[in-house]
Amino acid sequence: MPKLICGVDEAGRGPLAGPVFAACVILDSDHKIEGLTDSKKLSAKKREILTISIKKYSKAWAIASASVEEIDQLNILQASLLAMKRAVESLSVIPALVLIDGNHCPQLNSPTRSIIRGDSLISEISAASILAKTARDAEMQVLHQRFPLYGFDQHKGYPTRKHIAALQMHGVSAVHRRSFAPVKALTMAAFG
Repeated sequence: MPKLICGVDEAGRGPLAGPVFAACVILDSDHKIEGLTDSKKLSAKKREILTISIKKYSKAWAIASASVEEIDQLNILQASLLAMKRAVESLSVIPALVLIDGNHCPQLNSPTRSIIRGDSLISEISAASILAKTARDAEMQVLHQRFPLYGFDQHKGYPTRKHIAALQMHGVSAVHRRSFAPVKALTMAAFG
C-alpha cells in the first residue's frame, strides 16, 4: 500500500481583511487529476472546476481557517500555521508525510517538510492551494454581502487602490485586520 502523502497550502496571507484559509489534500493515485498547478496561475473558473474534481477524487481533503481576531492576536504567519494544523488534524486519515508550501511548518503529529514553491512543484500541494483559494474567495463573497462598500467581491481583501480608497472613505470594518500596517494607520488616525 502506498504511503499517504498530504499536501498543504494557505490562501490569504496578504489581504487586509478576512480570515486566512488552509487546505490539505491526499491525492488518490488511481484517479489522476489533470491541470493541477499553483492556484494563482489558474482562472477562477478553472479553479472551481478543479475543486470539484479534487473533492470527488482525492483520498482525503480538508479546509480550515484562522479568524481575523486570531490573525491580529497571533500574527499572520502563526495564524496561517494554525489554519494548516486545523486542516491536517481534521483529515479522516493520518498522513505518513505532510508537504507544506513555503518555508515554515506547523507543529503536527505526522512528519512534515516545507517546500518553497511547492504549489507549482507538488501535485498534492497544488490541489491544496486550489481548495484554499476557492474556499477563501467564497468567504470573501459572503463578506461582500455584509460589507458591500469595500468591494471584497473584486479584490478579495488585497490592498488594491480601490480597497485603500474605500478604507479611507468608510473606515475600518469588523473584518479588517487591525494589525496590518495600512489598517493600523487608519485606526490610529481615527483616534489621533
